[in-house]
Amino acid sequence: MARKPADQSVSREDILLAAADVLQRNGYEATTMKDIAAAVNLTAASLYHHFRNKDALLLAVLEAGLEHVLSQIEPIAHSELSSAEKLREMIKAHVIGLTQNTAVGAAMVFEIRSLMGAKEPLSSASSADHEAYQTFVERRALFFSRRDEFEDLFRLVVRQGIQNKSFQEVDVGIFTKTMLGAHNWVGVWYKPEGRLSGEQIAELMAELLIRSVKM
Repeated sequence: MARKPADQSVSREDILLAAADVLQRNGYEATTMKDIAAAVNLTAASLYHHFRNKDALLLAVLEAGLEHVLSQIEPIAHSELSSAEKLREMIKAHVIGLTQNTAVGAAMVFEIRSLMGAKEPLSSASSADHEAYQTFVERRALFFSRRDEFEDLFRLVVRQGIQNKSFQEVDVGIFTKTMLGAHNWVGVWYKPEGRLSGEQIAELMAELLIRSVKM
């Protein structure tokens, strides 16, 4: 089958999901733009029409995953639910999202180092390349800022629970990082054909984590 040109029949979301799948199978270093293009039946040249390079594509995968989960978690954090119910629903939303797209979840665990390792163009590179790198650096910084905002939502709810005596006194930062670390690894080990569904795993994890911090 002939590869498609850079037309409208392949959406940005199609490319990002395919990129996450290929990254999960091969790892960042072994993945090429040609591999990702083949996964969506594009030519490599057509893929470069959408994304300047592999670094930009990886960043786009991570941005999309983060913004999706933020859109679900933020309304819960600022709702009128009790602290315990907020935390329960936030945990469930995050874990279920990871089980629904393990490839993006795995990228969040394994490819952050690759994101940080993106290399600046050589001094002899074109001005367009230098401008593109600067844009990438700014977007990368924004991504990490948004990731901090995501973590802060969990910190906020845990802190509220401590203040209103729903939760025990715990080190909020350590508890939150421990909790989110457990969540993130679900994207690595979860199998759709496994013993429990994503929803069942989310319920169990929420119950265990809430029980560990409740008064």
